[in-house]
Amino acid sequence: MRRRSAALKCSIATAVVLLLIFCQRGFTASSEAGKASIEGLVSADNEFGFKLFDEILKNDFGKNIFISPVSVAIALQMTYNGAAGDTRQAMAEAMKVKGMSLDELNRANAALKSVLKSSDPKVQLSIANSLWAKKGLPFKQDFIRRNRDYYKAEVSALDFNKPEAASTINRWVSKNTNGKIEKIVEPPIDPLTILFLINAVYFKGKWTVEFDEEDTKKGFFYLLDGTRKTHPMMRRHGNYKYYRAEKFQAISLPYGNERFSMYVFLPNEDSSFKEFYGGLNAKSWKEWMSQFRRMEGDIALPRFKIEYEALLNEALSTLCMGIAFDGSYADFSNMVEKAVLEQGNVYISKVKHKTFIEVDEEGTEAAAATSVEMMITAVRPSFRMVVERPFFFAIVDDRTKAVLFMGSVVEPK
Repeated sequence: MRRRSAALKCSIATAVVLLLIFCQRGFTASSEAGKASIEGLVSADNEFGFKLFDEILKNDFGKNIFISPVSVAIALQMTYNGAAGDTRQAMAEAMKVKGMSLDELNRANAALKSVLKSSDPKVQLSIANSLWAKKGLPFKQDFIRRNRDYYKAEVSALDFNKPEAASTINRWVSKNTNGKIEKIVEPPIDPLTILFLINAVYFKGKWTVEFDEEDTKKGFFYLLDGTRKTHPMMRRHGNYKYYRAEKFQAISLPYGNERFSMYVFLPNEDSSFKEFYGGLNAKSWKEWMSQFRRMEGDIALPRFKIEYEALLNEALSTLCMGIAFDGSYADFSNMVEKAVLEQGNVYISKVKHKTFIEVDEEGTEAAAATSVEMMITAVRPSFRMVVERPFFFAIVDDRTKAVLFMGSVVEPK
């Protein structure tokens, strides 16, 4: 059973590390200070990503999971620019950026986005951001400027009451994920929604050495319940970066000119997959990355395709940023003008994440979109009563409705 369980989830381990590798390897910076800020951001995003994955795994263990830590982090960091007070501190704690000033965080994101641009003709990587604001509401210009300048976010004002508003946003998402994620906003848009902050990531890479389709044969894949299914297994012999640990083995499969790679981790037959996940964190990841060495060998990898969707509110709340989802206590006063806050409080209503990945003999195509939806609390009914004229009053037992006292005041004394 353990051997069969170990085989099933290699695609999940592959998926969770894929986009992490995008910001782990191969970048250079124009200065030591710039390099240090990028390294600090990558370290924070990776730690956040592993912790987020761990929380998602608690609810979705036994399912295929695929997330983009980079996409979620960028969407939240754009939102972070509008947070203040305890909300900003909570978000910084969840995203592991407490040691960075807002300016340092924004500059590091801009530098990382620039460095991640691929010059490899066999690899395409794009990162796009956008803000979709409710038409007519005043947002703080400094919040808008920072997202435009550092995150290159496209900013648009939309009439959310119109039926086509959601379609307009979804077309942007589809365009920036090459059609792999067609929809992230469900119509109709809630009348209390005031802003969407959206990130889209798209990756397409050809293997440095592609798998030969003629070598792809049917093989057994063992499921968690002990049953087995036949599935196409791609096969290759070659010289790869490889790591054999006490309880698992791992391989690096490079794309193009070997700047980007997919890392596949396979627990041993006598080890459970839960045990592997118990040791998967940012610290162990960094240690494992330093252990890979070139070696001749054979690899058999299943073709696979995953489409995944998750609402991240619960997982992010567990990671300490629950206050940002609280309509009573969230503080996004750096996002909107005072006139908006006089109507109600602004908070995060949803963080929605959708992903896609397909792996075949040619290479890998992957996409992710993250939407942060901001809402304003409903305006509570209010009244104004100034007792400045003669009045009647009564003292009543609310349980029995008995009137214990009553009176009339025509002149208070």
